[in-house]
Amino acid sequence: MAEASRWHRGGTPKQLHYRKEEEVSTTLQELLLYFIFLINLCILAFGMVNPHMYYLNKVMSSLFLDTSVPGEERTNFKSIHSITDFWKFMEGPFLEGLYWDSWYNNENLYDLKNTSRIYYENILLGVPRVRQLKVRNNTCKVYSSVQSLMNECYNKYTSENEDLTDFGLKLDTEWKYSAPSKNSPWHWGFVGVYRNGGYIFTLSKSKSETLNKFINLRMNSWITRGTRVIFIDFSLYNANVNLFCIIRLVAEFPATGGIITSWQFYSVKLLRYVSYYDYFIAACEIAFCIFLFVFTIQELQKIKEFKSAYFKSIWNWLELLLLVLCFVAVFFNLYYNIQIFLLLGQLLKNTEKYSDFYFLAYWYIYYNNVIAITIFFAWIKIFKFISFNKTMSQLSTTLSRCIKDIVGFAIMFFIIFFAYAQLGFLLFGSQVDDFSTFQNSIFAQFRIVLGDFNFAGIQQANFILGPIYFITFIFFVFFVLLNMFLAIINDTYSEVKADYSIGRSPDFEVGKMIKERYKNALEKLKLKKSQKAEDKKSMKRKDLAEQARREGFDEKEIQSAEQMKKWKERLEKKYYSTEIQDDYQPVTQQEFRDLFLYAVELEKELHYVSLKLNRVMRKVSALQY
Repeated sequence: MAEASRWHRGGTPKQLHYRKEEEVSTTLQELLLYFIFLINLCILAFGMVNPHMYYLNKVMSSLFLDTSVPGEERTNFKSIHSITDFWKFMEGPFLEGLYWDSWYNNENLYDLKNTSRIYYENILLGVPRVRQLKVRNNTCKVYSSVQSLMNECYNKYTSENEDLTDFGLKLDTEWKYSAPSKNSPWHWGFVGVYRNGGYIFTLSKSKSETLNKFINLRMNSWITRGTRVIFIDFSLYNANVNLFCIIRLVAEFPATGGIITSWQFYSVKLLRYVSYYDYFIAACEIAFCIFLFVFTIQELQKIKEFKSAYFKSIWNWLELLLLVLCFVAVFFNLYYNIQIFLLLGQLLKNTEKYSDFYFLAYWYIYYNNVIAITIFFAWIKIFKFISFNKTMSQLSTTLSRCIKDIVGFAIMFFIIFFAYAQLGFLLFGSQVDDFSTFQNSIFAQFRIVLGDFNFAGIQQANFILGPIYFITFIFFVFFVLLNMFLAIINDTYSEVKADYSIGRSPDFEVGKMIKERYKNALEKLKLKKSQKAEDKKSMKRKDLAEQARREGFDEKEIQSAEQMKKWKERLEKKYYSTEIQDDYQPVTQQEFRDLFLYAVELEKELHYVSLKLNRVMRKVSALQY
């Protein structure tokens, strides 16, 4: 009855076997289709980037960041710390880097009124733009006791503190405030987040006119105490590699004084479809949309079929995340291409004005980031298919079993970790760069775990508490907590491996299914013995059993002999094979049980033979007397 009820619930053994084969076959089809999708996605991702982007960024950064002021080898854009250094850079390396008006032998190359070039190969698009953002006076309160010493106060930059009034000569645009455009993205700097607009001026096509402009601004104090940031924006195009390079140099003026410099170099491909390879990429984009449509329909059907049970699987959540990322990537790509279609032609015509390619580069970088995240999760999804493999199934089972222990451990770990991060920030934050903010303290401690740390700076900041902090952090986090984490993983993996060794493996494996189909293909091609040969062997065994019954052997003796023969064949095949075993395979619990039962049966047979011999010997002795 129990067997009948089991068949009623899950079907007959043949039906169960058929269902398993059907499930594996479906899995193989999904795996093949997904591999095609993954290859297509990789072509899209890597078709957007090429090594020329890195080399173009490197060349431009070395020109504008590493070139020093003549006569002052240590003064370049990276090392600017004062307003004087800033103007020296603008009138020196920056000016020389923008205007390449002659060959190395002083031969004129082209008419400067029509075009400008950098490194002879890169066309400057339009003219560069310089803009600054300022804050108003009295945006912070001065303590009453020091008002006699200072009655002015310029706070850090915020949109509420921004100065919108004209200043200085009040003649040209650099002295008048320009409202920000709605579509322009904000800039996230080291000290603050800055919006577009401000006090703007554009450079000239002439090197001498630009130099006079810089001198005029410097002499009339264009940079004031209220200045909080200056942006230098320009773009160039290299036709040799079909790349646009959008460059932004940023000089932030914090409320504490001094200058903090940063920069952005974006090499992007705005002219998308030029070569045959570009059209191939376009075909891959169309195929990507088709795959996305098919996968969306499949997931909707699964949700309709399984309903709430669908959301209980982590793989289904990964499917949904991947679909969402794909749709976001398609949206970014469409929006980005529409903006290129609408703006690129107008921007290229503005040869005497500033061409704002930063907006297009901004969306290109966002699209590239989304594609990068999408392809990451697309590769992670492969574990869904290879989890049918025994080894991969062991790994996934290990993680699923120890997840509760890991969560409990993580809570304890991060309590101690954040406690040390706060301690480091409070002790060394004012003197050590790695602990200057709470976020920096967190990442600095991760670097300490990996072996990258500045012990001399910690010790110098606090001679007593510095070494105590370092030694206790290494002991508790590195030697205790991390080893506890490894012990949790190791113990769980040992348990899972032991369970798998006694037969608790997956019901089916993709590898086994592929192997079976390979054998079937060989049998059809008559390169291997078919199942008919095995059937003949079984028929031969049945004939021998019938012959044994006719000769007077009882049923128990026949079954025992058949069991002995099966054990003997299996054990001889495994342990007495003529093939050389390259790696040592330990005896599992199932194999040990088979060997034990085989030894017990041998003992029974030997005892039975011994009784027979004793009986024969007694009869022989009786005949003699």
